[in-house]
Amino acid sequence: MSALTEIVSEADFAAHLSSLSPSALVVLYFHTPWAAPCAQMRTVLSALASQYPATAPPTISFISINAEELPDISEEYDVSAVPFVVCLRSGQILESISGSDAIKVRDAIERHAGRGNGAAAAAPADGHRAHIPPPLSAVPREDGPVFATQSPVTASNAAGPAANATPVAAAPTLTPEQSQEALFARLTELVKAAPVMLFMKGTPSSPQCGFSRQLVGILRERSVKYGFFNILADEDVRQGLKEFAEWPTFPQLWVGGELVGGLDIVREEINSDPNFLTDYSVNK
Repeated sequence: MSALTEIVSEADFAAHLSSLSPSALVVLYFHTPWAAPCAQMRTVLSALASQYPATAPPTISFISINAEELPDISEEYDVSAVPFVVCLRSGQILESISGSDAIKVRDAIERHAGRGNGAAAAAPADGHRAHIPPPLSAVPREDGPVFATQSPVTASNAAGPAANATPVAAAPTLTPEQSQEALFARLTELVKAAPVMLFMKGTPSSPQCGFSRQLVGILRERSVKYGFFNILADEDVRQGLKEFAEWPTFPQLWVGGELVGGLDIVREEINSDPNFLTDYSVNK
């Protein structure tokens, strides 16, 4: 039977793909250790993999990738949340599934496994669908902009709104016909919407990547008053801000309308200046 293979480096990933025939279906599973739904998706994919016979050369391959440990691969396949599954053949993305919908993942794999040259060999070994456990609750990708009104829920602040987060007014979504000038004007307003603005994946209470989660933690530890924008909720902002800021990754921290940078830059600033962000602390 086939199995879910963990990839630990970019070199291993490239070597694994090169060992497969062009007609083989590749199932990429992106996960992080801190996201609870990933544990269930791993069980689901392991069960699905066991339904397919191991052949030489393989007609289907299930690959597991830590999205945070291998960020370049994650960026290549536009991983915006975890769990995230990509069906791949001949280097071309056939379908991407974001979230913990196990039924959708199973149906996608079975559908694409039957379209390759090795359709017969890629069929489930016993002719039956693998049992799919009921889904865990997960935070789906939002359909519209969401803004910070409170910090992450902890034992100390679970009872009510946080004192160290600033609400930000929503802006209308751009249409494809709107010009880059209009988009940049909107971004100029967004980065100045609060003295400290965090553009992140997810929300402070439900970060969708470990880097965003760690940066939220830094702001919380220093009681920084801040606003945030969930870039997963608005593709125009997500793509436009990369060009506007000349900074290709997220999260991004802006102070006084000026880009500071991502998690590493913020850490460097704090290491070189312990009072960095002190002026924006509610304790001050």
